[in-house]
Amino acid sequence: MADPLAGAEKFNVLAVVQAGRLEYEAALFAVSFRAANPDFKGRLIFAEPQPGPNWPTDPRISDTVRAFLTVQGAEVLPFESHLFGASYPNGNKIEALRILPAGEPFVFFDTDTLHLAPLSGVPFDFDRPSASMRREATWPVIELYGPGYDAVWRSLYDKFGLDFESSLHPDFPDEYWERYLYFNAGWFFGRDPAAFAASFAQIAVAIRDEPPAALECQPMFPWLDQIALPLAIHKHGGGRPVFDGLLDGSVTCHYRVLTLLFARENDVVIEVLRGLTMPHKVRKVLKEYEPFRRILYQGKGDKARALFDRADLPKAEKTIRYQLKESNLWLR
Repeated sequence: MADPLAGAEKFNVLAVVQAGRLEYEAALFAVSFRAANPDFKGRLIFAEPQPGPNWPTDPRISDTVRAFLTVQGAEVLPFESHLFGASYPNGNKIEALRILPAGEPFVFFDTDTLHLAPLSGVPFDFDRPSASMRREATWPVIELYGPGYDAVWRSLYDKFGLDFESSLHPDFPDEYWERYLYFNAGWFFGRDPAAFAASFAQIAVAIRDEPPAALECQPMFPWLDQIALPLAIHKHGGGRPVFDGLLDGSVTCHYRVLTLLFARENDVVIEVLRGLTMPHKVRKVLKEYEPFRRILYQGKGDKARALFDRADLPKAEKTIRYQLKESNLWLR
């Protein structure tokens, strides 16, 4: 197999950055990315929403973090929020795709991602887009009298003229949530960001503005991006990832909240995190964000880790979240 970092398979990495928590996550992202990918040949791009009608509060990052990201070899590029904005910040990942070079393969990551090993070890097939399977049965929400999973998802595939049957996982029975194509939007990839962005945006806006009748009682927020994503992926010939244990595993860790990382991730992840965050130039930036200061440098991470046995974690992430919140350790 050709090295995905060489020749035609060179790709760009995109994340969204904005003022507040995300800019400090981006700083940690950039440090871990460069440490794990010293020979990366593509571009590491952070997309920054700009002030405008959809952002009543300026979303741009601080000069300190901007300079730090630049030193790490990242580019911070602006984009305008035409479709979403402050009313639905998750829409940033949809609109930000527009700034990537058309026709060049891409991988999108949420900023709350820690890089552990080179992305060159991931056998991306950019002609078959896919996304993260580290998800739970968060959507749709099934009520006693329906409609069920099949009716909800079928209505969406019908709305966009997509083949529903080919999206189903044959190993799972009808009305079991994993039978239906559903991703976490923490990472996804594809061949052409321009084409994928157009589909992703068109689908998301259509669901938001004119949902099928089967979605009448379904929550749209914060799930809209994760409702639209499998449809966009299916439209572009993709599906479930063909590799396992790499992204969301040995290559990357989508931690969501740092105390959640301390609570459930293995010792290797903790060791990588500690090594990356100890140098003075990194510590100086990360300490500006109070939750990171308390978690990384004032012992809150260790307290979160002491609450759980990694060999016997609760099956549901919400249970871990609840215990962290009860212990005043849900810091973000």
